[in-house]
Amino acid sequence: MNRKNLSALKKNHKKILSQLNKKKIYKIYNEFSSSLKVKEDLAVAVSGGPDSLALAYLTKCYSLKNKIKVKYFIVNHKLRKEATSEAEIVKKILRKIDIQCTVLNWNGKKPSKNIQAAARDKRYSLLANECKKNNIKYLLLGHHLNDFFENFLIRIVRGSGLNGLISLGKNTKYRGQDLNVIRPLLNLEKKDLLYVSKEVFSFFVKDPSNTNEDYKRTRIRNLLHSLEKEGLDVKKLKLTINNLKDSDKSIKFYVDKNLKKNTFFSNKNNTYILNYNFFEQSHEIIFRSLTNIIQRVGKKYYPVRGKSINELIEKINKKSFNKVTLGGCFIERAHETTLISQEISYKV
Repeated sequence: MNRKNLSALKKNHKKILSQLNKKKIYKIYNEFSSSLKVKEDLAVAVSGGPDSLALAYLTKCYSLKNKIKVKYFIVNHKLRKEATSEAEIVKKILRKIDIQCTVLNWNGKKPSKNIQAAARDKRYSLLANECKKNNIKYLLLGHHLNDFFENFLIRIVRGSGLNGLISLGKNTKYRGQDLNVIRPLLNLEKKDLLYVSKEVFSFFVKDPSNTNEDYKRTRIRNLLHSLEKEGLDVKKLKLTINNLKDSDKSIKFYVDKNLKKNTFFSNKNNTYILNYNFFEQSHEIIFRSLTNIIQRVGKKYYPVRGKSINELIEKINKKSFNKVTLGGCFIERAHETTLISQEISYKV
């Protein structure tokens, strides 16, 4: 790069960072930065909504300050006629802050049912593949505090247990791969990200599905607005969830203790041996311990459904229990112990 182009680039970067001179944006950036704390190459998922555009800007600032490389990706699901043109508009908008964004297209036939779930799975798959190609181990997503609350209420409606209620974590692994999915905006409210997007870009895409009450998440979002009018504000809901998190930590402590004291794992046979005391714990400890073991031995990304685990516990507690299969595992009784090994399927 010649001296003239380098000078222009530095001037542009200085202009990008100048937005941090605004007190509110600076405060939001500091929250984002302290939540991220990664000094390696990153990938960012951008949709064009205010949350992801704010994430794109904050990550750009972070990359300039920490001198790291970042790849930006837009997933075009092609579920709406406007999707392709919107993706191009977002690409153009991001160039203003020196971001070159790549569009990943979901080609092929689309499902007629569970569209949002299918779109989410495809989005993660496309992003994970690009991260693998570029040898990137950290993928940033734009989920924020309001998303966490929505997820919490959706899980309540589904009858989830404590672990499920608080399952939207800041840092998770993608399907056992060497890819860390990070949500550095989880402590920030939607209104904060909307402010950043308006100040930096004066633009964001309005997705009509966000107001479509055919989708459960939209109905839950509207329910949250109603609950706010009844006095359940952000601070109170956050306090409730933090209290649940504390309880969850206590349970995890005893689950780890149960797994260490009352199980033996044979690497050679990929088999867990559970002693009699394993089942002398509280139901929740047994439930989580079994879920953990079956997921590991069965080598599944998603844990077995809670209903199936409860039914398994009932069977094991009966004297007549002999053997059963669940989650890719073979579970059987051997005297006063229970063995859990991987179910082997033979191809003919």
